[in-house]
Amino acid sequence: MVQIPTEVQVSAGSEGDVVALTDIYNHYVRETALTFDTVPFTPEQRLPWLRSHPEDGPHRLLVARESGNMPRVLGYATSSPFRPKAAYGTSVEVSVYCAPDTRGRGLGTLLYKALFEALTDEHVHRAYAGIAQPNEPSARLHDAFGFRHIGTYSEVGRKFGRYWDVAWYEKSLGWES
Repeated sequence: MVQIPTEVQVSAGSEGDVVALTDIYNHYVRETALTFDTVPFTPEQRLPWLRSHPEDGPHRLLVARESGNMPRVLGYATSSPFRPKAAYGTSVEVSVYCAPDTRGRGLGTLLYKALFEALTDEHVHRAYAGIAQPNEPSARLHDAFGFRHIGTYSEVGRKFGRYWDVAWYEKSLGWES
C-alpha cells in the first residue's frame, strides 16, 4: 500500500482530472459491489458527471492530490442531487472514492472534512449516503462524521451473480430555512 503523502491538497475537481477520476471509479465498477454500475466508463462518458459538480453550490466534487510537480489524484468526494424532484433540493447524496492503494490511510476522512466544510454555507439540510453491504470501513467513516443508520434496502442490487443490500445513512447539515 502507498502511504498517504504528508502534503495532500484538496480542491475542486477540473476537467483535467477526468482520466484519473475515471480510473479510480472504474476500479470499483470492475472489482467491487460498492457501486452498482457494472460497465466501466470512458473519460468522455464521465465528463457530464464532472461538469455537474461546479466549484460552488451544493453539488461539489473535491479532489485530493499529492503536492509536487506531478501531483497524482488520490481520491475524491462528491455531494450530488439526492433525487431529481424539486422538493429534494435541500438534500444531497455524498460519496467518497479513494485510489485502491490509498484506502485505510485517512484520505476519506480528509476528503469528507473538506466536503462538509465546503457545504457549511450552502442551503443543504440533509446529507445521505448509501453503502452497499458489507462495508465496515465506510460505515465507520460515516459514523465518525455524525451520520446515523436509518434503514437498509435488502437485496436491492444485483452484481457479480448475487444480490446486495444497501444501508442508508443520514446526517443533518443544519440549514433550516
